[in-house]
Amino acid sequence: MADPSSYRPQPGQIPDSPGVYRFRDEHRRVIYVGKAKSLRQRLANYFQDVAGLHPRTATMVTTAASVEWTVVSTEVEALQLEYSWIKEYDPRFNVKYRDDKSYPSLAVTLNEEYPRVQVMRGPKKKGVRYFGPYAHAWAIRETVDLMLRVFPVRTCSAGVFKRSAQIGRPCLLGYIGKCSAPCVGRVTPEEHRELAEDFCDFMAGRTGAYLSRLEKEMHIAAEDMEYEKAARLRDDIGALRRAMEKNAVVLADATDADLIAVAEDELEAAVQIFHVRGGRVRGQRGWVTDKVEAVDTAGLVEHALQQLYGEEKGESVPKEVLVPALPEDTPALAQWLAERRGSQVSLRIPQRGDKKALMETVHRNAQQSLALHKTKRASDLTTRSRALEEIAEALELDGAPLRIECFDISHLQGDDVVASMVVFEDGLARKSEYRRFQVKSFEGQDDVRSMHEVVSRRFRRYLVEKSKTGEWDPQDGEDGPPEDDGKPKRFAYPPQLVVVDGGQPQVAAAKRALDELGIDDVAVCGLAKRLEEVWLPGEDDPVVLPRTSEGLYLLQRVRDEAHRFAIQYQRSKRGKRLKAGPLDEVPGLGESRKQALVKHFGSVKKLRQATIDQICEVPGIGRKTAETVAAALAGAAPAGPAVNTATGEIIEDENPAPAGASSERGTEQ
Repeated sequence: MADPSSYRPQPGQIPDSPGVYRFRDEHRRVIYVGKAKSLRQRLANYFQDVAGLHPRTATMVTTAASVEWTVVSTEVEALQLEYSWIKEYDPRFNVKYRDDKSYPSLAVTLNEEYPRVQVMRGPKKKGVRYFGPYAHAWAIRETVDLMLRVFPVRTCSAGVFKRSAQIGRPCLLGYIGKCSAPCVGRVTPEEHRELAEDFCDFMAGRTGAYLSRLEKEMHIAAEDMEYEKAARLRDDIGALRRAMEKNAVVLADATDADLIAVAEDELEAAVQIFHVRGGRVRGQRGWVTDKVEAVDTAGLVEHALQQLYGEEKGESVPKEVLVPALPEDTPALAQWLAERRGSQVSLRIPQRGDKKALMETVHRNAQQSLALHKTKRASDLTTRSRALEEIAEALELDGAPLRIECFDISHLQGDDVVASMVVFEDGLARKSEYRRFQVKSFEGQDDVRSMHEVVSRRFRRYLVEKSKTGEWDPQDGEDGPPEDDGKPKRFAYPPQLVVVDGGQPQVAAAKRALDELGIDDVAVCGLAKRLEEVWLPGEDDPVVLPRTSEGLYLLQRVRDEAHRFAIQYQRSKRGKRLKAGPLDEVPGLGESRKQALVKHFGSVKKLRQATIDQICEVPGIGRKTAETVAAALAGAAPAGPAVNTATGEIIEDENPAPAGASSERGTEQ
């Protein structure tokens, strides 16, 4: 633990202006990011007597080893820079909200020629209009099914759309009137886009004018005795009203607003957001976070606003944001939100009426979310703790292995030898820490030698990170030299336990790799698949854990995850190798120029027969590249003729190969 006075800036060195500051630990990793109206006043608060600080703040300042700052012009710039740095560095002492699940949204792909309505999860894409998020995907599908009667927009995938266009026959939705069938030309692209935009307008809450127009058309049709048309319009209006009824009116004045509520205790906080559009609740989402920094309700609201609107623009930011407490920099936050929306945004606490009543409902949801999270976490935490304790007891470790790394080797008959490293922290998979290795030091199949190489490379990188000498051996892998940029390093954290997939030989190889590097504070064990025995270095007999042991179950999950990750990588490498053609061996020849060559000559066979001057005629191919291509193809073994398996006849290569092909027909390099 560092003494904050050891890195305290000199008096007068800190500017008295807005800015953003970063605390770094002894390894130069950024552990906390904050902003301030006055850097001098804010940073002075961190360097008072540690005993007078909040326990979480005291932990942060004693973990840090240095502090630095960046001066900005306005508080809005400070807010934006703070958000960017928290997202970039992922500091351990900053509150970070994470979705407890990936909420689905209703998306309309307006960036396509024929927009498609579908359910989407994950990060938002440019040119796609989103509505929601919703609690359940089935709620979206029910709403869409009702609305397709009135707005028959395409909902099929690209493959189905292309197939229907090829055969000239629409899918089932086209026959039953729930798709306008643009795939077969029933409507023009412009007419279909107009349908999609009407769909978006209705979902955005502009329902009154559209329903009035349909009712007027229905009455006109009835007066003209077009009773079938009037009946169809009547049914359309009914379908739209049923879709609207799924979202009850909560605010009578057709308000567009987001309501944010917070439920918290000393250790954790839950945030719930209701998205209200046109007076109706159009979406709901929630987050739960550990309170790793000293933060009150206003601070939690500020972090939630950054998380919620940091990547949003335009109408995704509502005119009104209702919160339980106003953050310290409310004017700056309101200005930041206005810049993202493009117009004024009201940030306030509801005081009375429907909005306050709805805020109480959102707060009850937040309280229930926090209670449910605590129940689940308590159960999971108890099980994981018992598993780690059982492993520590069985392997005679000094303490519970809070970080476990598992290594596995994968290959196909000695080809494409790769390895995986998976990481479990507190009994949970930490996928951002997973790593992959290519075994390069020798050819052929030798799992023991491969394990020794991979473990050596992993811990050699750890020693480099630990020593901070800047040295790096190119044989250490594909990860490149470490950079002192404050971001979490790839191999910076050592495990308490290394698990290898295998028995005595693999365990001995891993232990030998650690001994050669002088690392004696990391335990090693192996888990053999046949009898699920746990092997320790230098032991003739395995450790047998009961089949009902939580510790054995955790080791099995770790081993199986490493096996899955290794096989996934090995298959991807094998697939790339099998798909490779002779042009892939030409150095400096990119994908675009490969496609240009094959498209120009029609096939690799004809390209092999071409002269250097003929190759130079291809746009983008110079003489030096043409000579390299000709030499590479001359050295490559020509493919055998293609054979018709039905007749036994040899098929001449007369038809041009499709653009983008990288090998001859019937050939796998």
